[in-house]
Formats: sequence, C-alpha cells, structure tokens
Amino acid sequence: MTAEPRPAKSRQTLRFVIVALAAAGATVLVMLLNRNVAERRQEAKQTSLDLVRLDETVVDPAQWGKNFPRQHDAYLRTAERFSTKYGGAGSEGFAKSRLEDDPRLVTIFDGYAFAIDFNQRQGHAYMLDDQRKTKRVTQRKQTGACLHCHSSNTVAYRELGLKHGAPGKLDDPFLTDNAQKQLYAGFEASCKMPYDEATKLVSHPVTCIDCHDPQNMALRITKPGLLDGIDALARSEDPVPHLPTVEKWRKGDRKVRYDPNREATRQEMRSLVCAQCHVEYYCGAKATLFFPWGKGLKAEQIEAVYAEYKFADGTPFSDWKHKRTGADVYKAQHPEFELWSQGVHARSGVSCADCHMPYVREGAIKISDHHVKSPLLDVARACQVCHRFPEQEIQARVATIQDRTHHLMSRAEDALVQLIGELEAAKQAGAAEAKLQPVWALQRKAQWRLDFVNAENSMGFHAPQEAARILGEAIDYARQGQLALRDAK
Repeated sequence: MTAEPRPAKSRQTLRFVIVALAAAGATVLVMLLNRNVAERRQEAKQTSLDLVRLDETVVDPAQWGKNFPRQHDAYLRTAERFSTKYGGAGSEGFAKSRLEDDPRLVTIFDGYAFAIDFNQRQGHAYMLDDQRKTKRVTQRKQTGACLHCHSSNTVAYRELGLKHGAPGKLDDPFLTDNAQKQLYAGFEASCKMPYDEATKLVSHPVTCIDCHDPQNMALRITKPGLLDGIDALARSEDPVPHLPTVEKWRKGDRKVRYDPNREATRQEMRSLVCAQCHVEYYCGAKATLFFPWGKGLKAEQIEAVYAEYKFADGTPFSDWKHKRTGADVYKAQHPEFELWSQGVHARSGVSCADCHMPYVREGAIKISDHHVKSPLLDVARACQVCHRFPEQEIQARVATIQDRTHHLMSRAEDALVQLIGELEAAKQAGAAEAKLQPVWALQRKAQWRLDFVNAENSMGFHAPQEAARILGEAIDYARQGQLALRDAK
C-alpha cells in the first residue's frame, strides 16, 4: 500500500521553522561578533596605563614600564643570552673574547686599547656595564665621550649643562631652546671629563627617554652627536634617497639646520633613533665627539673627512699610532647605519625597527617588539612579512652572504697582517721614514676598510656588495703596500 504524501502545508511550516532558527542563529552570531569587535576596538584604545606621571626627568625604565608594561617586559629581555653564527645586532652574544677567536686582531690593533680587550657584543641591557668592565676602560684612560652611546644620558647632559651655566630648568620641554642649550653644554663638558668621573653621572643603559617623548611617546633624537651629524650629512652632496626629508630639505634655502625632530617622517625616525649609536664616530680625548658625515656615509667619504681634519693642536687626525709599524691609523666603531644606508633594505624604505623590532600583536594591540635582537632569531615576523619564502630558505640566503663576507674579511686580515709584519721588519732594519710614509698611508687605507666591515655588526648583510667592495679594496691596498715596500728597498 503506497504511503500518503505529506501535506504541502506541513512542509512549508518545517521550512519556515528551519529558516527562522537559521536566521536567529545568524543574528546571535552577528551580535557576538559585533560585541567582540567592539571589545577589541576598546582594548586597542587602551595602549597604556596612566599610573605614573612621566616627564623629562624620568630616566628609570621601570617607571615607564608601569604605564607601558608590554614594551617594558620586552625591553627587559635584552638581558637574555643567545647567539647567531656571526652575532648580529641585539641580545645574541656571550661576552667572550674576539681576540682569542682571532689573534690576528691583536696585531692589527697593536698599540690601541682594542688589542687589550675586544669581546663579543651583547644585548642593550649590558651596554653600560660591559663598557665599565672592559679593560679598554679599566687599563687605559678614556673620556666621558664614551658614554654618548653606552648610557641613557639625556638627563645627565642637561643636569651637567645647568651646572655649567646653561639657562632654564630641567623640566623644560626637550625641544625648547633652553633645553637644547642644556643638552649641548652638558655633552661638551662630559666629553672633556675622565671616564671614571663621567660614568658616575649615569645609571642606566639606553632607556625609553632616549628615544621617546614622555608626553606623547613620539620618537625623537636626543643624542647631540646625531643631531650634528645628520645636519652635516644634509649639507653634503652625497645622495641619500633612503632619507627623503633630507633630500627635500636640500631643495630649500638651508638657512635653518636640518633637524630630524622637526623634519623626519616617523618611518625615517624608526632608523634614526638607532643611528644615535650604531654609527661611526670619533670619541677620543683630542676633540668633542663627532660623526664624520660631512662628505657622505661611504667608507671612503668618511676617510676623506678624517684625512682633512686637524685637531686643535694642529696635528692631523688619527686614532692612534700603530705600535709595530709607526703608522697613524684610524679605528672604526660600529657603522651599522652607514653600511645599511648602502643596501637594498634602506633603498626600499625598510627601517631598522622593521627587522630588529618587528611589530607584534597582543590581543587587539599592535606594538613594536622592544626585545631588540637579530632578525635571524625571529624570521617569521622580521623577514617573512615581506619575503614569502620558507624560513630555511631565508636562513640559507643570509648564511651565504655572511659566510662569503667572513671569508673575504679573513683574506683581508691575512693581507694586512703580512703588510704589518713586513713594515715592522723594514722599520727595525732602519728604513728611512721618507720611504715608509707612502706605505704607512697604504696601511691606513687597508686597515680602515677592513675595520669598517669587521666593526659592523651584520657581517656584510646590511649591504653585501658594498661590504665586498670595501674588503676588496682593503686587500688591494695591503698588497700595494707590500709591493711599495719591496720597491723602496
């Protein structure tokens, strides 16, 4: 017997119930989603906690951390110890001796403090403590200029400036004329002080106030060395396409100095705050610390500035006289900004912070990771945001660049050490100074170029072709020196 078909009305009722339930369910889901979005939006607005009043006198990062706990927690992690193959930039190296790893450096730096003590770099948390403990400071007399890049000194400079007669009060806004006069007066005074005395003025490594305005957290430049250096660079003829506001300033009347705190974009500032310290500079006893950028940022342009520079006593510029050869030579510091400026990342608008302080999300809040470290330790956020390749492939590409740079640098060291040995022998044999002068000049050129890459913390990665060019010239000048010395016999 065939079953009777269900009445059409019953089927319509069932469909209506299903549609109604689906609509109700969708409505509930939309309401929940809307509530979640609203909560996230509200959460995103709460980027800080106003628990303490921050002003121009607060140096202690723990006080800033009460209002910005996420950033402070990450900042504290710069004390963690871990490494990459060639170091990198940030918290990635144990304090082990580079002189033990590469004894050739003792010969290269003979007569200079770096021949006594030269350790693997560590994270920002150690920058002041490491400097206070290094034998370069404990066994050799140094000046307070060394603190320019190894301490939080904005307030210390201003306090010292006030003691030396600068106008105004310590709580004057940083960008006011009085505050700037305090800053510069203290900076110049500290550069003349013995290190043991000057270091008592500071208590912290780099802290929040060195890079941020306490009122609105905007990035700012507080180190006088960079403020003067970037103005000198702006007045040079060196193209700087990675700093578009400098190029724009050059098209004006140039009556008012280029000031990054007034001119630079936020993206430019995300590199310039790093350039306050990760640069080449002179910080000896014979002149106030300065960045040698008056002709540009390339190694040979900086060398040309030094070649023309005369100290106040009229003597030509040099960092020290090489103990074995008698040559007046230069010592590079850590020219990360200069080498990065010649690379594809700078030309593409990628800032230092994009790679070394990549953005991180915590809930609805997006912040820069203040655990400053090598990008190789966080490839996903530092590299893969732009480079859509597997992490293994990215690591392999970096390793290729750095290995090739390291091998080329090793050849440059061999060439320079051989030149130093032959020069030393010629000097001991009584060679006339007139014959040694041109060879000394070649040693200086070779040594400067080798050290420019050796002192830089990326092992060539910031600008691979530029690093290879510089090292190639180092080898060439060292070999030229050997030939000139043999021809002089």
